[in-house]
Amino acid sequence: MSVDCGILFPFRNPEFNRRPWTDVYKNDLDLAIYTEELGFDHVWLTEHHFVDDGYSPSLMPIACAIAARTSTIRIGTFVALLPLHGTVRFAEDVATADIISSGRIDLGIGLGYRVAEFAGMGVSPKKRGSKFNEQLPLLRQLLDGESVTMEGDFHRIEKAKIVPPPAQKSVPIWVGARGDRALDRAAKLGCHLAGVSAEHRIKYREALEKHNRNPDDYSVSQMVLTYVADTKDTAWKQAAKPVNHMLQLYKDWAQEAGDDNNDDQSSRKIPSAEEMILEQSCDFFGEPAFIGTADFVYEGLRQLLERSPCTHLVMMGSLPGAPLKGTKRNLELLAKEIIPRLKDDK
Repeated sequence: MSVDCGILFPFRNPEFNRRPWTDVYKNDLDLAIYTEELGFDHVWLTEHHFVDDGYSPSLMPIACAIAARTSTIRIGTFVALLPLHGTVRFAEDVATADIISSGRIDLGIGLGYRVAEFAGMGVSPKKRGSKFNEQLPLLRQLLDGESVTMEGDFHRIEKAKIVPPPAQKSVPIWVGARGDRALDRAAKLGCHLAGVSAEHRIKYREALEKHNRNPDDYSVSQMVLTYVADTKDTAWKQAAKPVNHMLQLYKDWAQEAGDDNNDDQSSRKIPSAEEMILEQSCDFFGEPAFIGTADFVYEGLRQLLERSPCTHLVMMGSLPGAPLKGTKRNLELLAKEIIPRLKDDK
């Protein structure tokens, strides 16, 4: 099975296991570098702002730090919140990261939805869709080395040209989408999909066909929550608090934004960490969390890929507040006992 396997690193530091920020960044950077040694295909980074656990607000500096210490692994954003950025300046940062990495950047971008982020950045959330629609073609032109002059609703630019340009001839652009409108936008603009569920992938392929695009020409990622240990009990004891922390925050953010996006994030009941340990199950954006032994996680991922194939697996293998030793063991088990089996499957 030809599937690209990567790990998402959010650089988070929750209160229940608060550490010095320098330790958090050193440890997560070291783990990100270690993924190359283990043979992963991608490191993925994500962006949020004004979050108490420090959810990584500055993607490109982190991408450059990883790029400078690696040589083969691709580095992607899952996703950068484009409406919160100035388009030209952001394009320069992406180009610089691509140069430092010798052409290993995958650029995932999205709208964002958190009320606090738009308020703190002084950006109108009501206009984020129209702003994004103007930004994306401009970003593509800039990264492709064009000199751009334009006057739009959100940009007044004269002869903007990125120098030096990216190392890649065309930096791959992915769009993060969950709602129907966002999925249609990604397909219409001809971008790869940074998705979080099988349902989203199906709707995206339908939208590509509607816009006369061949779905086989585009990559589709699936974000999955994975955590592997030598026993299922150990996996859940280490992962339960981090998973509860993540799910509760996503629920709170969805409620604040009035965001339903075809899933139940704003209305679902979040099980406590203790309940998760007892039940040894939960779901994540409409898909099961794969937490347990290598055999258990492999079988879950195999079935997921069988019922809804994707080109890229984005595994949340570095959970906020999980023990460092356990996280490292999780990555090793994924790399040595699960991914080779997935790639060997026909």
